[in-house]
Amino acid sequence: MMIKQLSETLINQIAAGEVIERPASAAKELIENAIDAGATRIEVATAGGGKTLLRIVDNGCGMGPDDLELSIRRHCTSKISQTLFDIRSLGFRGEALPSIGSVAKLTITSRPAGASAGAEISVQGGKVGSVRPAAANPGTTVEVRDLFFATPARLKFLKTEKAEAGAIAEIVKRMAIAFPAIRFVLSGTDRSTLEFPSTGDDHLARIAQILGSDFRDNAIALDAEREDVRLTGFAGVPTFNRGNSAHQYAFVNGRPVLDKQILSAIRGAYAETIPHGRYPVAVLSLTLDPALVDVNVHPAKSDVRFRDPGLVRGLIVGAVRQALQREGDRSSTTGAGGMLRAFRPGFSPQPTANWSAEASPYRPFGNAAETIASPYPGSGPSAATGFGFAEVGQASFETLSQPAARSEARSVIVAGEPVANFPLGAARAQVHANYIVAQTGDGLVIVDQHAAHERLVFEQMRKALTGRRLPSQGLLIPEIIDLPEEDCDRLMMHAEALEQLGLAVERFGPGAIAVRETPAMLGEMDVTGLIKDLADEIAEWDTADRLSARLEHVAATMACHGSVRSGRQLRVEEMNALLRQMEQTPGSGQCNHGRPTYVELKLSDIERLFGRS
Repeated sequence: MMIKQLSETLINQIAAGEVIERPASAAKELIENAIDAGATRIEVATAGGGKTLLRIVDNGCGMGPDDLELSIRRHCTSKISQTLFDIRSLGFRGEALPSIGSVAKLTITSRPAGASAGAEISVQGGKVGSVRPAAANPGTTVEVRDLFFATPARLKFLKTEKAEAGAIAEIVKRMAIAFPAIRFVLSGTDRSTLEFPSTGDDHLARIAQILGSDFRDNAIALDAEREDVRLTGFAGVPTFNRGNSAHQYAFVNGRPVLDKQILSAIRGAYAETIPHGRYPVAVLSLTLDPALVDVNVHPAKSDVRFRDPGLVRGLIVGAVRQALQREGDRSSTTGAGGMLRAFRPGFSPQPTANWSAEASPYRPFGNAAETIASPYPGSGPSAATGFGFAEVGQASFETLSQPAARSEARSVIVAGEPVANFPLGAARAQVHANYIVAQTGDGLVIVDQHAAHERLVFEQMRKALTGRRLPSQGLLIPEIIDLPEEDCDRLMMHAEALEQLGLAVERFGPGAIAVRETPAMLGEMDVTGLIKDLADEIAEWDTADRLSARLEHVAATMACHGSVRSGRQLRVEEMNALLRQMEQTPGSGQCNHGRPTYVELKLSDIERLFGRS
């Protein structure tokens, strides 16, 4: 069989199989071209999920007749010249338009600013027409009809029109988040119109247009830099989470990416703060020298390669964790909304015949709670009576205080300071022997005592796990584990970090690892399974977090069993001591399983329940 040169049309169709996978891929390439052209308004119209029609209209710089003719030729571009080490535009290969023209009916109409007339060119299934004059507004209109009509086999692999339309909407949303100064409009016969007005430099306002106004109230600003790599954006508080990772957006030098390393860093940053099966909401933007990142590693340019991936991961994990420690303990605003919806106005419960004050789970307290000065536990009234969180015995509460109709201005003092000085306020009651009701300066807080104390104990244990080499137990006979040579190489690159966690490994020939010590905290364990899991994790994510995750899981289990249980009646001093320690402990807003430890209800919310606002 003789080797021969393929035709230009067939070459473009082969390229289209990589670059243009579906209508959303074509929409992405065309929107990127519009942004690179300096557009401030981009309108996207679709029909049939983008298969029948895809039209992109922009007010960018436009093209003259000569540029228009070159634009549909393969590898013709205005965005790079001689090198790939300084890419500052979204597009750069010059493949998109000829690839689309080879599998669809493509028409481009453009007019540069200041030109008296526009020009138009058409490409159908790779057949290029001549450039002709056309009436046009300044900017460019690209119309794609009957996508994949020239390659009918590809049509069979597309999803439903609704699914393809949704994929285009997701592309528009990602581009809109990346460029808040551009107005985006998405319309068509297959969808309701989406419009995202320009928000200028207000990035959070644009994100709120996409993710909803709740994100604005539950977002923590990020701004960190390490060795000329800068991270900006917003991370949602852990209690503001979603059922999938679709609400995690990452951008590198303004380019939307779906990079597994960045997603892994987000996952690591929120470890032990999000419930299993739930995902944080985050918008992260990395800015760095283009020479330090390779964007030419994926046909769709959705993946990137960093020169120093460890630096980028460390920056993301460190910045997000620091932000969560600084502000992440607050409860999600959606929690109060759910509480409000749970109330049923007009419901008047009647006491049962056998109700008594002594048997009631409601335990308000009287004047003894006015002034409290108690450490956590060990001194003060709590220590004097000999009761603590670890004790079974409980002191009874004061006599039930009957509600009065009159309102008196009272200054509630806890530990010598007003309630407003404490973010979680002062304890006012314990209900159902599990929930602490505390009064704050502008509302009330309901705390799950078991979840809160469990988190406090866990954080103490986690702190003990860091900063020193963990105790290990030597194996009488070293465990020899056979692995592929490349897995052995990867494990030895992380040997020092593993030893800090109590796992001592060393090379045992070209294709084996010898394990001499294991973490004492894990007791008897499947050493072979652990080593293989670590090797798989390092191969996929370039991290060895699985061992530390196992150690933290053991610590979390011990904390769960060692914390104050549900059903324990706590005295006023104990409840306030718990609140104070929560205020001082990073991450206390969520338990070890990622569930919230408290919810907050503002006074305005309470007044709305009673129709006072």
